[in-house]
Amino acid sequence: MHRSRRFLPSTSLLSAFEAAARTGSVTLAARELSLTQSAVSRQITLLEEQLDVELFARDRRTIRLTTAGEVYARDVREALRKISTASFNLSANPKGGTLDLAILPTFGTRWLAPRLPKFLVQNPGITINLATRLTHFDFGTEAALDAAIHFGRRDWPGVEMALSRSEQVIPACSPELKSQYGFCEACDLKNAPLLSISTRLNAWGQWFSLQNIADGSGQTMYFDQFATVAQAAIVGIGVALLPTFLIQEELVTGKLVCALNLPMQSAENYYLVWPPERSTHEPLVTFREWLLAESASDPQAI
Repeated sequence: MHRSRRFLPSTSLLSAFEAAARTGSVTLAARELSLTQSAVSRQITLLEEQLDVELFARDRRTIRLTTAGEVYARDVREALRKISTASFNLSANPKGGTLDLAILPTFGTRWLAPRLPKFLVQNPGITINLATRLTHFDFGTEAALDAAIHFGRRDWPGVEMALSRSEQVIPACSPELKSQYGFCEACDLKNAPLLSISTRLNAWGQWFSLQNIADGSGQTMYFDQFATVAQAAIVGIGVALLPTFLIQEELVTGKLVCALNLPMQSAENYYLVWPPERSTHEPLVTFREWLLAESASDPQAI
């Protein structure tokens, strides 16, 4: 949408205003910007005239942001930060680009992170920045993010999605807890403390239903992070339904064991999601192709 130049001040005017607003001093702003005090004052005055809004209240040699100036300063500071970040990323990767990706923390640390060096070697011009998000979010308000790793169903409105992988979960616990309860069949788990992730509230109910057992998930503790519920299972607090591909190390070392050999295919899957306007973003296209190929070659992918 085209806007009048009145609403697109130059970065020199905005930088002078932002520095003065942040430091509360024309003198300090001038020193920071390597300008004279009169030059900074003149730029601020030009900005106020261009916007037709008083940004500072002046009292002799002191300045104080007006209410309008405080709001504007926050927005300008964020805008300048984004411009600076974009310029830095372009300078660092003139032939590649940057992918800002939201990840699920455990999927990111246990599955994605060990594989990222391969991607970066194959695509030396691309930088990937990772941010943690546990649930759906609005790409419109999270404009800095290009894509996200999502676990669930195809229920994220307004995005495009690519299926990355499915998962199988098993009831896992410490060897000591298994020995203590002597699990032999599915109904035995009703006697043990059950551990669950708050984003998967129905998992135990689905598992017991698969074993033709009703009302099996009464004694359940809830955790908001996968890493926490896995650690709770390791130290013997209870039995947790955990994805096999994310606990391979614990199973190999014996920190966790399968309470019962009764796996369940999760109804949800892992997806790469992105807003439609980012679908042709070259780093995203490259990463998407790599991610799907890497998932397909994973022997743990079901």
